Amino acid sequence: MTFGLHASGAPKAAIDSVVPSLIATLVASGITAGDAFLWGPEAEAEASNRLGWVDAVTTSRPLVAQIARAREELVSAGVERIVLAGMGGSSLAPEVIAQTYGAPLVILDSTSPGQVLDVIDGGLAQTALVVASKSGSTLETDAARRAFEAAFADVGIDPAARIIVVTDPGSPLDVSAREAGYRVFTAEPNVGGRYSALTAFGLVPAGLAGVDIDELLNEAEATLLEVSIDSPENPALRLAAAIASTVNPATQTRRDKIGLITDGTHIVGLPDWIEQLVAESTGKQGTGILPVVLLPVSPELDEIASGGLPDVQIVRLVDEANAFHLLEQHPDEVLVSGSLGAQFIVWEYATAIAGRILGINPFDQPDVESAKVAARALLTERPQALAPAFSVDGVEVRATHPELTQSGTIQGTLDALWSLLDEDGYVSIQAFVDRSAVPQLAGLRELVAADSGRPVTFGWGPRFLHSTGQYHKGGPQNGVFLQITEATDVDLEIPGLPFTFGELIRAQATGDAAVLAGLGRPVVTLTLTDPGLDVLTLFEAAQ
Repeated sequence: MTFGLHASGAPKAAIDSVVPSLIATLVASGITAGDAFLWGPEAEAEASNRLGWVDAVTTSRPLVAQIARAREELVSAGVERIVLAGMGGSSLAPEVIAQTYGAPLVILDSTSPGQVLDVIDGGLAQTALVVASKSGSTLETDAARRAFEAAFADVGIDPAARIIVVTDPGSPLDVSAREAGYRVFTAEPNVGGRYSALTAFGLVPAGLAGVDIDELLNEAEATLLEVSIDSPENPALRLAAAIASTVNPATQTRRDKIGLITDGTHIVGLPDWIEQLVAESTGKQGTGILPVVLLPVSPELDEIASGGLPDVQIVRLVDEANAFHLLEQHPDEVLVSGSLGAQFIVWEYATAIAGRILGINPFDQPDVESAKVAARALLTERPQALAPAFSVDGVEVRATHPELTQSGTIQGTLDALWSLLDEDGYVSIQAFVDRSAVPQLAGLRELVAADSGRPVTFGWGPRFLHSTGQYHKGGPQNGVFLQITEATDVDLEIPGLPFTFGELIRAQATGDAAVLAGLGRPVVTLTLTDPGLDVLTLFEAAQ
């Protein structure tokens, strides 16, 4: 088998209980056959145009030779560096592929002016840019394209020789790119962005960076038979049951959060891809599955060992699932293993099946647009920024609920935010900053998890808006939100647009906070005026 899964305790009970009904209703073979009715009549229209990923291995084969030729041409022209401008499904899969294969791929999925400048300044003479957008109108991606076009032209490089486009056929980007003379790869239009790992969106950037994508497709192909058969051994059926149906025996409530732990697998960064796939696919209609990316030593594991966090199911990514459990005892967990291609296939099938179990459409994202609308309105109206409730050591503190800031201290404000957590709630940290300058900020997640005693997610903004953002608005309304922004003199114009990158990322942060507040969710915003130093202040407050 190309994919291994071992479950014990409550998730094994869920598998034993749910899989027979999935077999009886021919769910696995139905997905393979393109049965759009599996998710009910309301989802049928959407599903009928979103099942192309089932055939992605076959339809993507012609890309292998095309990408190889494009890479040869770029290398012969002196290109040694591939930058990918994309968001969500257009960046997360190629990032995992490149990291796992050890290929140098630079990801630009931010509107932070400092981060954009850092990528542009990384060596234009040796750089080619892949612009990836399914809709062809993704604002962040369009802004990056405009900035690179200007930068290439400024140093005497023809943008048409260095920009490669991946988009759906007939999209606005497809049309404009061809008019500009850019090389264009079109993807299968009946594949949603988060299911596009094995389409042009995942393969083109990774292949141009030097990944053997033929090998990746072979890995995936070897798994197709396993997931398409209505059998108790089908790994996708078993995984879907484990993540969507596991009930805590003590509380008799569904574990609606999965803690994803990388523990010995050769695959790098897979939990970040799973996070988008599962959260955006299932987080709607007040339900869902919230992935929480953990370390093997994260505080959540101590809580679970002490009998806490009954709503969290641990899924551990290991080297060999069926041998791992013999060497280490991990009761009540799900252990998974397999090649990268196998992981992509099984998780896509399992997520679609989980949608059927939960009674939702796993292919739409009805709440993603709200934050975009709010950001666009702020860019148009340009309202005056609200004064902070108080400032401490250069950190400005604001909150949607005035009572949260009454203490006048950052620690007191955070404690007040944690006090609003429901027994099944979670904390979401959202960092709208230049992560190339303060990568250590991600470590705040561990401190907040220990301090709050609840599961904590961490997302770089605006990237997470194309990932967990759907869950935040459409899933269970039990999250509290810690937003981190930066005040900086660094900015960069976006050619042809009436706002800068700095104005854009501020609008995205403010707009998202406003949407969450409109849903009744508490948001604390901490603005760093000297990010390198102020991170230490946050760490001290969260301990």
